Amino acid sequence: MTKPRLEMTRRYELVAETLRANIAAGRLPPGFVLLEGPIATVMKTSRAPVHAALKILEEENLVHRFEGRGYLIGKAGSGVQAIRRDLAKQGLQISNAIDTALQNRGLWEQVYDEVETAVAACLIFGDFRIVESELGDYYGVSRTVVRDVLARLHERGLITKTQSSHWVAGALTAQSVRERFQLRQLLEPEAIRLAAESADYDRIGRALSRERGGENASWIELDRLLMEHCIARGPNGQLIDLIRQNRLPLAAAARALTKLGLPKDEVAAGEYLVLFDLLTRRAIDAAATFWRNHLTVLAEKNLARLKIVAVISDPPPRPPYLSPRDPQE
Repeated sequence: MTKPRLEMTRRYELVAETLRANIAAGRLPPGFVLLEGPIATVMKTSRAPVHAALKILEEENLVHRFEGRGYLIGKAGSGVQAIRRDLAKQGLQISNAIDTALQNRGLWEQVYDEVETAVAACLIFGDFRIVESELGDYYGVSRTVVRDVLARLHERGLITKTQSSHWVAGALTAQSVRERFQLRQLLEPEAIRLAAESADYDRIGRALSRERGGENASWIELDRLLMEHCIARGPNGQLIDLIRQNRLPLAAAARALTKLGLPKDEVAAGEYLVLFDLLTRRAIDAAATFWRNHLTVLAEKNLARLKIVAVISDPPPRPPYLSPRDPQE
């Protein structure tokens, strides 16, 4: 089966153009703090083009780095005070042409999403090798695009490169699950404490109110809210990146297990609501302690779900570029 060829776009230039126009129009005033995550959300894009766009604006002296996370609008040394507001409420104007172009996703990004999903589904079934030539043929893309996709998968910790230069998606074992949850227990409670001064408690509170009003979001949606509006608001960018990378294989495995028909964790959403209640009451230490204890229980649940896979004799079909790894390789 061959996928249709896809077209590339220079999305970072579109993001830069949009930000530049809104700065000129005053919708983004001097001192406004620009963060990659909120910009990516508003423009419905990934962080990579946003990162490149902010670098361009920095070179143009329209924004500059400062002691906190992100960029301040204005020239370096201008002495402007940091303004932290919800970007989504700034009324950014995005032209129809740019909005349409932004939604025509870059070639490697389109391929990446599908490959990440396929790799994630294999993590719970053993070690698999990714055959570069097969991947390129399957999507009808160049070796350059294939390497960009593999580099991003490697960066996110989903694949490794062997001594024989083969790309391998290593199995998510009981031991690796335990180790990743141990990291979560060490890092995430501290990240909650560090984000105490900058978390978006209004957004968290609104989500809590909706849930109490009968709107049942999935635990995945609540987890994303915790990550984006609490943990990722902290001042330590290296810590946030490490947390994201550590979480990715666990989240991928959880999605794969759910697709196999394993029952959902009915308790998980309620645990987030307890956490959100503590956060909105600014009981930060209690929230951090609660989250550490929750992660301890969650680790055991994930290990139990993983054991079920061992009795599945017929794993779901996989694309041809993923082949079981030879144990002697």
